[in-house]
Amino acid sequence: MVQLYIRDLVASMTRPVKELKGFQKVFLKAGESKTITFDISTEDLKFYNYDIDFDWEPGEFEIMVGGNSRDLVKGKVNWGR
Repeated sequence: MVQLYIRDLVASMTRPVKELKGFQKVFLKAGESKTITFDISTEDLKFYNYDIDFDWEPGEFEIMVGGNSRDLVKGKVNWGR
C-alpha cells in the first residue's frame, strides 16, 4: 500500500499534522518495482475555515508519501491562487 499525506504549514487555523489524501494498493512480485502517481489539486487542500466556508488557502504544504504513516518521504511545495 502507498499512502499520500498532506500538511498545511501556514494555515490561518490549526490543521492536522497529517491528512490522508490518497492511497493505492499495490501488489509486487519479488524484485519488482512500480511507479505510483498521485494527482493533487486544490480540492485536496480544502478545509472548513472560521467562516465555515469549504475553501483552501495559498501557502506552503508538506507532501508525504510512504507505505505507512511513520515511514514517509517528504517534500514541500508552494501553492498560490
